[in-house]
Amino acid sequence: MTATLLQVIAGGLLLGALYALFASGLTLIWGMMNVVNFAHGDFVMLAMYTSFVVWKTLGLGPAASVPIAALVLATVGIVAYFALVRHVMRAPMIAQILATFGLALFLRYGVFWYFGANFLSLPDNLVGGTYDIWGIRLPAARLLAGAVALLVTAGLHLLLTRTMLGSRMLAVAEDEAAAQLMGIRPHRMQAVAWGLAAGAAGIAGALISTFFYISPTVGETLAIVAFVTVSLGGFGSVPGALVAGLLIGVIESLSAYWIGAVYKDIVTYSLFVAVLWLRPQGLMGKA
Repeated sequence: MTATLLQVIAGGLLLGALYALFASGLTLIWGMMNVVNFAHGDFVMLAMYTSFVVWKTLGLGPAASVPIAALVLATVGIVAYFALVRHVMRAPMIAQILATFGLALFLRYGVFWYFGANFLSLPDNLVGGTYDIWGIRLPAARLLAGAVALLVTAGLHLLLTRTMLGSRMLAVAEDEAAAQLMGIRPHRMQAVAWGLAAGAAGIAGALISTFFYISPTVGETLAIVAFVTVSLGGFGSVPGALVAGLLIGVIESLSAYWIGAVYKDIVTYSLFVAVLWLRPQGLMGKA
């Protein structure tokens, strides 16, 4: 295996870790409430603008923008739950779709109104340099983003499976009425789930902004990737989102390397359709 191919695969894994991070929030919402959040990509977009504002006003990089974006987006997620989502949870699926899609449009065009339509970016030297790891040269921004994304995704999984808060959230997901009889407040746990999901999107957006363009429409592209990742990994499975994110990142990078960046999405979505055809519950989802 050539050094160039190894570098392409390593870059794909780092990119896939970011895919897994913001897809894990989407799969958490589905697993908790059976609600598909069409505004999830715009949560990531909002975090990217938050990172830009932190740099523009304070001159600070990811060390400050990541926790600030996580806090801002977690607040947005909780407010969105109480103001909108809890009122449509018992409604037909079409009402949920229209509600979260409307939220996406509200966030997107709010950013259009305030920041304009021009593409923005953070300075290249904000996370500058390149690391040489076993002969593989990786940009510091992507290496930092991938490493933090993996840690946060793993932390989210441990929170759900190894803590009392996670046990309460899973109990609400399993049987809301029974959980309420045990003294658990479903609305509180569901609000926490939305806060965690949006916070994960906030971290992902702040990390992505260090090497990706920022625009009001970037959430559309990221939302599609998130839905493909969650569908491939299995709705409701954080480990599935991690495996699928890494897989999609590598497939995209190899496709761009072998057949060209223009055609990489064709390969990714062909794989997606094949999985839906052969295993519709995803790689690690329940039938």
